[in-house]
Amino acid sequence: MATARVATVASAQADPSAAPAGASPDRRAWLAGAAGLAGALLLGAPAARAQREFPNRPIRWIVPYPAGGGSDFLTRIVGNQLAIDTGQPVVVENRTGGNTSLGAAEVLRAPADGYSVLSADNGTLVFNPVLYRNLGYNPQRDFAPVTLMGRFPLVLLVGPASGVRDARAFLEDARAYPGKISYASAGTGSPHHLAMELLQRQARLRMLHVPYRGAANAVADVAGGQLQAMMCDLAACLGFIRSGRVRALAIADRVRLPQLPEVPTFAELGIDGVEAAALVGVVAPARTPPEIVARLQQAIASAIHNPAVHRKLAAYGVEPVGGTPAQFATLLHQESERWDGLIRGLNLTLD
Repeated sequence: MATARVATVASAQADPSAAPAGASPDRRAWLAGAAGLAGALLLGAPAARAQREFPNRPIRWIVPYPAGGGSDFLTRIVGNQLAIDTGQPVVVENRTGGNTSLGAAEVLRAPADGYSVLSADNGTLVFNPVLYRNLGYNPQRDFAPVTLMGRFPLVLLVGPASGVRDARAFLEDARAYPGKISYASAGTGSPHHLAMELLQRQARLRMLHVPYRGAANAVADVAGGQLQAMMCDLAACLGFIRSGRVRALAIADRVRLPQLPEVPTFAELGIDGVEAAALVGVVAPARTPPEIVARLQQAIASAIHNPAVHRKLAAYGVEPVGGTPAQFATLLHQESERWDGLIRGLNLTLD
């Protein structure tokens, strides 16, 4: 079942060569550059030799989140297999701060040779450019997409003390008592926060947002009864759900999740358009040679699709992907089109 979901994601990112109408010049350039990688592979012997020889020394992989979180787990599992496959060490460094901007800046200072890469999520590449007026980097200008490693599906949760048994009852309570239900998130501007704002817009709800610094503490407080609800990524909450400490009410995805087959999607509940996930991929500095980006993508995707790695990620609650640079670029453009208006409509800023 997980394999079918991966195929769905890949097909949804197809046709990367054409920039959508209304795309900004930066986004058009990003999409065009990613789509042109295949052409770069025809440049002859130097490009082919670079691919054969890469990597021939350790790869430095920056994670802009603390150790132990979902992005860190995903990076270390894939990085370990990448080291085995290539015969070169993969050194994972956690550089936190600035809502991922410090880690991004660290990679931008590195040589554009493929030996320094960044685990970048939709916060880094999609939300931050809207949330910050003075971000210090431009995702479309400064980074080359390598691959989307995986999706972290989001689930609407309540604590057992809430007394709510299903999603319909939760929605009825939220409508009946506007502004009275408090929900946790992994932080202002996080996928968890914006997914709940999307639900409020689509379902015409009004709830009180309480941001945390990371999903782990937020879901723990929902389980403890301090807050009523949360939109949480499956990786962070699956253990809580299985132990009965929180109750999963609905899935913010197109289809039900294989880990929670009894939990309906929002579309099944009659609320369209509530689809959201934390997306974690890999980017390199924009000046990295296309043939090296292509080699990176091939090596990382091969590691992701190793059967043992695939099983570990699915068991953790991650939907493995491993698509092409062009597919990743197209997806990021689509995500920007989806979320920019919501963020601006909420007047959210973080600087």
